[in-house]
Amino acid sequence: MTVTGAPVWAVVPAAGVLLAMALAAAVLDALLGTAGTGGGGGTAAAARGRRWSRPLTESARLMRQRGRTTVAPDRLLWRIGTAGPLVAALLMAAVVPVGGTVVADLPVGIVWFNAVDVTLWAVVWLAGWGPNSVYPLVGGYRFVAQALGYELPLMFALTAPAVAARSLSVGEVVQAQRGLWFAVWMPVAFVVFLGAVAAFGMWGPFSSPVGRDAAGGVLAEAAGVDRLLLLAGRYALPTAGSGMAVALFLGGGAGPWLPGWLWSLIKTLAVLALLVVLRRRLPVLSPERIVRIGWLVALPAVLLQVLVVSAVVVAKG
Repeated sequence: MTVTGAPVWAVVPAAGVLLAMALAAAVLDALLGTAGTGGGGGTAAAARGRRWSRPLTESARLMRQRGRTTVAPDRLLWRIGTAGPLVAALLMAAVVPVGGTVVADLPVGIVWFNAVDVTLWAVVWLAGWGPNSVYPLVGGYRFVAQALGYELPLMFALTAPAVAARSLSVGEVVQAQRGLWFAVWMPVAFVVFLGAVAAFGMWGPFSSPVGRDAAGGVLAEAAGVDRLLLLAGRYALPTAGSGMAVALFLGGGAGPWLPGWLWSLIKTLAVLALLVVLRRRLPVLSPERIVRIGWLVALPAVLLQVLVVSAVVVAKG
């Protein structure tokens, strides 16, 4: 499938699709929150009926809520930190092709995606630093600490499909999967990439920066629109990451019968749903354990994966 750049105005619908899919993830997450609740069938059905609309009602409530004020905050850095995750998700989505169309057809799209991911280190830390409060600062440092564990494995996970396609263009990586999806013969890189995508939004094992033991961490002092932006970013980042996973490892919009753009959306929703389900099934890991697993397990495994991919590419000439 050939991927071409879209006109400038496509930025608006692309942002709308990203936010709509992030909302779908939030709704699914809310519905899964009813699992295990007591009561009869009628009670459970009523609970599900309330839970599916919870993201919308919570958004409306936060838009009406007054922002919180702390003593001597750094307001500029706090605002950058609260809006930053959502902006980063939009910038990531710009290089993710939907079918045969991409907003920004960059020749170094993979590098762009990774560079935006690295900015999250500063953005989340600023969200913790800005309020001038203990718990958000602890959460910000936790995010930086766990990012040290997954960032290098993520870089090599991104390297594997680039080596196989002999290009840093996301569109060319999609075209290189015409015969076989990269997830089939790069399973380690695929799994490591999905783990990093979960870490973007501080989900599942990577949720210690917003942990209850730190009163919500980087979310502790956020209220009103500030909190809404942070929560939206937490769902939008894994959504953009899921779209990139589809492009790099699952053939992009390739598929029978249906148009390419629809296949891209279906695959992205499937990956996103998997991440939401696993989010509630896996235990939270401390940053030091994430670093240990990342450097002693994930990094050697993904390096071996890149070595295998390189050998296959050289053998094919």
